[in-house]
Amino acid sequence: MTGLVVVSHSRALAEAAVSLAAEMLHGSDVRIAVAAGLDATTFGTDATAIVKAIEAADDGAGVVVLMDLGSAVLSAEMALDMVDPDVRERAVLCAAPLVEGLVVAAVAAAGGAPPSEVAAEAVGSLAAKQGHVAAPPPGLSIVAELSAANGLPADTSNQTPTYTAVVKIANRHGLHARPAARLVQESRLFDARIELRNLDTGAGPVPATSLSRVATLGALCGHRVEVAATGSQAHEALNHVLALADRRFDEQDPTSAAGPQSSAGHRAHGTPMPASPGIAIGPAVSMRAADVEIPDEVPGDSPTEWRRVRAAIAEVRREIQRIRVAAAREGGEGEAAIFDAHLMLIDDTDLLDKVRAHIAGGQAAPRAWIDAIAYVEAEFACVSDEYLRARALDVHAVGQQVARALTGAPAIRIEGEGVLIADDLVPAQVADLDTSRVTGIIMAAGSPTSHSAILARSRAIPTVVAAGPAVLGVPPGTTIALDGTTGRVFIDPGEETLRELDSADQQARAKTELARAGAFSPAVTRDGVEVLVGANLGSVQDARAAADNGAELAGLVRTEFLYLGRHQPPTTEEQIEVYRSLADALGGERLTLRTFDIGGDKPLAYIPQPPEANPFLGMRGIRLALAQRDLLDDQLRAIVAVAYETPVSVMFPMVSTIDELADARHRLDSAIQLAGRGRPAGLQVGIMVEVPAAALKAEAFAPHVDFFSVGTNDLTQYTVAAERGNPSVASLGDPLDPGVLHLIRSVCRAAEGRCLVAVCGELAADEAATPLLVALGVRELSVAPSSVAAVKQAVRQIDRGADTDLVHRALTAAGPRDVRAILG
Repeated sequence: MTGLVVVSHSRALAEAAVSLAAEMLHGSDVRIAVAAGLDATTFGTDATAIVKAIEAADDGAGVVVLMDLGSAVLSAEMALDMVDPDVRERAVLCAAPLVEGLVVAAVAAAGGAPPSEVAAEAVGSLAAKQGHVAAPPPGLSIVAELSAANGLPADTSNQTPTYTAVVKIANRHGLHARPAARLVQESRLFDARIELRNLDTGAGPVPATSLSRVATLGALCGHRVEVAATGSQAHEALNHVLALADRRFDEQDPTSAAGPQSSAGHRAHGTPMPASPGIAIGPAVSMRAADVEIPDEVPGDSPTEWRRVRAAIAEVRREIQRIRVAAAREGGEGEAAIFDAHLMLIDDTDLLDKVRAHIAGGQAAPRAWIDAIAYVEAEFACVSDEYLRARALDVHAVGQQVARALTGAPAIRIEGEGVLIADDLVPAQVADLDTSRVTGIIMAAGSPTSHSAILARSRAIPTVVAAGPAVLGVPPGTTIALDGTTGRVFIDPGEETLRELDSADQQARAKTELARAGAFSPAVTRDGVEVLVGANLGSVQDARAAADNGAELAGLVRTEFLYLGRHQPPTTEEQIEVYRSLADALGGERLTLRTFDIGGDKPLAYIPQPPEANPFLGMRGIRLALAQRDLLDDQLRAIVAVAYETPVSVMFPMVSTIDELADARHRLDSAIQLAGRGRPAGLQVGIMVEVPAAALKAEAFAPHVDFFSVGTNDLTQYTVAAERGNPSVASLGDPLDPGVLHLIRSVCRAAEGRCLVAVCGELAADEAATPLLVALGVRELSVAPSSVAAVKQAVRQIDRGADTDLVHRALTAAGPRDVRAILG
């Protein structure tokens, strides 16, 4: 039986269309596979996923692939290049509308029709609707009036007339990359050919679906652009473009950022925030992507070289889409819009036609791509307007991305040695930094609790985040000084400032040496209170670093590192092996294994999740684990197996109700029963306190747990309603907010005499906050491995009798700034 594949940018749309089609089958068994979205919530298409869907849907009778729009078609074409030739022969790409086409195709396939007939039926699926909706919609008369008003009467000599209108460009910088990308994106939604002509310069006509060609119009603010549309949806397309132009192509009012002054000792613009302690002084350096050197290579046959291009484009598309999602989350759609232009460019039909022509002419894929992109870049560079001409840089950047994917060239390089200035860094980039060359980091964006900041702390790189876009304009080589403990940033500092920072640096180094000397001694306050100091781990390498720095346990093992970045979950055996390796690296100290904390900003490709308006308030943590019981049961079996060999604590994340905890404990008990060896002697059970409701209900949770672990990163963002990954509200997300401190006190009071309270969020590593946490009743602190010794030393300096009023003053303070002033 003919199988069907649904390719869509939206997983939710695809699944809904499949559900609708299933209603028409009355129990008939038609293979329908879905390849939609980059994950459950991220829009996009992936050729690799389409390949798997085609293989899953094909039982030997052939497959019909239905696609929604834009890059879905390109991804599907690339997927056909990648499948086995026998499967390719049986597969048909179908241009039918996705929803109507799928319904009709499913019925035809259920009736035994071969792929060609199924595709033909799908293509004709709109006939009934078109016949029913025969009268032209109201928009048609409006278009006709617009055409006549501009002296360009509509062509009614055949059944596909041309509708025309003139728009005046209102965007400050004309049709530059962002508004042009919006125009191209929207123009591709219609079954119509839309052409543009600049009436003021005579440039054009050019297709509205080609970003590279739209740029050649040189359409500036005030220019008149003629829009002409033909095809079955011409009138809808024209009305849509007119409305889009009226909205200035959804471009926000541009804002300008003043560059940093170069006066001695000038502080950076923005509101810099400390992210990783330490002082760094040195010349400003930046990340630069070196132009790829195109190798001289003998090309393969044309289909092989074309597949190389398509594979590279797919790789780059996924990366751009990932960055776009992050940019939209942190800076809004306005910040993310530039990535739409990049996506439009790599899928530009004119550009790809040029690449294909170069390959047909005998060039290898890298040379064909770079020659084609150079032509487009030159077109941008020839535009008269300086601002539009500068967009050639965007073309160059995207072209180099694909060239790197084609050749395997490194993505970035650091030019020089000193303090790295960047807009933002992803964790992988922080992990790859050479600390012998990069002495400090300043990010224009970012948050102290971002994964990149956490990684910078674990690597002991002094870091300041949220410094503002002005720092990006600091000329390379300018002396930069930063204090990652206070968040201070100085551009071209004077001698007095340098002496002050140098003195602070020497004091910090002496303090570090003292802490290292006592790294393997217990952390006991001057008045005799012992505090366990452990480490937060995300790998076996972290565990080794924790042991080297004197950690007394793993206070948090982020087990989701086993689940992320793969196409299937880890087996129980894989997990057991990794947990054992962690225990060995720690020398047998206690492991606090948090069950997988997936969801929010950490989706999994193999766990289907519908799009959520706010995933941080949706299916994540224990909620998702209890919904995916097979995954949770596998993990609990692995944890129990290791618990017979070494002390283990199980920690459930994102718990907000007693029922969730009871359900999770029941799953754990079942795993113990299945093992058949009784309860492991050292096994403990606890919960992460990340939800304010859990903190306020700690009294009810206390009888059912051996410990609480306060995750101050999430607890803070939920308490002050400020997402920690959003730089616009990053300053609100301070864990020393008195509201957060009240919640920690609530947990400590409920736990007193019953169970231990730990803090495993980033507040635990704030040495200034250590006396307050201990005074509140916290008896375990879990921090990055590199911070263990320093936090131990901070505990040893505490004398609770010296400030008996500390807790009251902190809880009654007006805000976190006042709390920090109290803590000195």
